[in-house]
Amino acid sequence: MSLRLLPLACLGLLGLASLPAVAADHAHHTASEVREPVVVDQVWSRAMPPTAANGAVYFVLVNHTDHPDRLVAASTDRAEVTELHSHVQADGLMRMEQAQEIEIPPRAELVFEPGGYHVMLLGLTQPLVAGERFNLTLELAQAGAITTEVEILDQAPGGPGAGEHGHHRH
Repeated sequence: MSLRLLPLACLGLLGLASLPAVAADHAHHTASEVREPVVVDQVWSRAMPPTAANGAVYFVLVNHTDHPDRLVAASTDRAEVTELHSHVQADGLMRMEQAQEIEIPPRAELVFEPGGYHVMLLGLTQPLVAGERFNLTLELAQAGAITTEVEILDQAPGGPGAGEHGHHRH
């Protein structure tokens, strides 16, 4: 018997039987991974002493598209100025350098971490206190603005006592 000759009730049951498989597959991905071309994941900043003037934000950008995108700016009300930064090797020393934009390759993730790419927070408007959170908006050339929540931690994820904040790749 061909499928088109089955009664409608049977077709409905066949459709319901496939739902657990669809739900199980969807459960592996977060809602943002399913719908968004670029996802911001594992966003954090390190707590700083109350007298610190500057801080940094780290995260992972995942580009789910078949074309590159570019991170062109970042902003937050937690700092007077935000800049995209990278570390570069110059004259045998590592130093921070402002980046005008950072390319995110297609179907790839780009890790922003200490000693690498990061968003620099210059002129903190209030101290970065462990346990607090604040919003950061990233501006991408193709995907547009993405606002995410930054968690302030005592230490970098993956260190002793960091628990669920350890870094992992997709």
